[in-house]
Amino acid sequence: MKQFMDKDFLLGTETAQKLYFDYAATTPVLDYHCHINPQEIYEDRQFENITQVWLGADHYKWRFMRSCGVDERYITGDASDKEKFLKWAEVIGKAIGNPLFHWSHLELQKYFGYHGALNKNTAEEVWDLCNRRLSEPDMTVRNIIKQSNVTLICTTDDPADSLEWHKKIAEDSSFDVQVLPAWRPEKAMSLEKAAYPEYIAHLSEVSGISIATFADLCRALSARMDFFASMGCSVSDHSLEYVMYEPASEEEIEAIFAKSMSGTPVTHEEELKFKTAFMLFAGKEYAKRNWVMQLHYGVKRDNNTPMFEKLGPDTGFDCINNYAPSSQMADYLNAVRADGGLPKTIIYSLNPNDNQAIGTILGCFQDSSAVAKIQQGSAWWFNDHKTGMQDQMISLANLGNLSGFVGMLTDSRSFLSYTRHDYFRRILCNLIGGWVENGEFPADYGILEEIVRGICYQNAVKYFGFNL
Repeated sequence: MKQFMDKDFLLGTETAQKLYFDYAATTPVLDYHCHINPQEIYEDRQFENITQVWLGADHYKWRFMRSCGVDERYITGDASDKEKFLKWAEVIGKAIGNPLFHWSHLELQKYFGYHGALNKNTAEEVWDLCNRRLSEPDMTVRNIIKQSNVTLICTTDDPADSLEWHKKIAEDSSFDVQVLPAWRPEKAMSLEKAAYPEYIAHLSEVSGISIATFADLCRALSARMDFFASMGCSVSDHSLEYVMYEPASEEEIEAIFAKSMSGTPVTHEEELKFKTAFMLFAGKEYAKRNWVMQLHYGVKRDNNTPMFEKLGPDTGFDCINNYAPSSQMADYLNAVRADGGLPKTIIYSLNPNDNQAIGTILGCFQDSSAVAKIQQGSAWWFNDHKTGMQDQMISLANLGNLSGFVGMLTDSRSFLSYTRHDYFRRILCNLIGGWVENGEFPADYGILEEIVRGICYQNAVKYFGFNL
């Protein structure tokens, strides 16, 4: 029997162990998509206790606690931080087969030196150990990032954001990790929301461009893209509930925009037409700037209405949207390609049933301007577990270019989540090591090192054009 999560965790063969320890484990981390707060990086926050850094905004953990029957008071309610941790310890101790169990213990091992199992019996011990460790000088946010061997972080930022914290970080010579903005224009596209006119007024003020028409909106967004680019941005990110391709005339789009700005609700068909126009504009602008376009889709959000009204978005009430948008995605990419050129694009679906469809779409739009110009993104959200990661990489290998894959991202709000890269790298090395051991790929370690280090880090550096 293997020891619990020992140094060879998830590494089932000698080849997998060699690939991991010789290449993957020593390669830096590039986190090109996350939701951490740049202000906390600049201010070098120090957390008071493990609950703050572990449970404060982690809806993955909240969902699991609810599934174990834990009262909401211990999840998002007014229970003390210690009470919340003790409840978490009680349920995580029985989270067999859940990636949260592995993630949590990888974090305990790496950052706190704890190699036991967290459960109801060890909760007090772990609470005291973690809190003592968090009080030490080398456990501030910046030091956690440095311990994690991170070289660059892309946050998630609205077009109207001042990016003041990014500017302050860039000017601070004492911290050599790059923290760059990533363009997330979700609010600028969401004309179906009641607050849309208010947001447009704010964007108009920030951009200095009076926005009365859709054409004005495009000019304002273009100006903000220029500002973001001046701050080092080369990445966009879109969260799409639907992949839409409903083209319409300029006159119709202007009428739909005017309708929304007047406070009149738009129809679903009008929403899709507007968002198609918005995304066609965005893709063209990204191509001009050599930005990467990330498209996340396949989620149905805010399903538990009473809890959404109580807690708001991103609190654990989203699910997979079970529809197959492959034809719409292909039509959209084709339209952008025909109208000014297609930017480098990463496609993520929350639905694992889309893996093969995405794999076939990629091959339709590749060209010599970049290796794996159109990418399938890493297993995302409900799929970033062992099975999901393996399935995504096997599908990509079957239908595309796994060696050109830009690899893992945290997509997280926690500064301890960098161990997800370690989890991914172990799974990657075990997968490739298995192919080598089975005689499906030669034991050419020069080539294997290039593949492993590429997927872990170097491919992303080249693909995004980061100066590292």
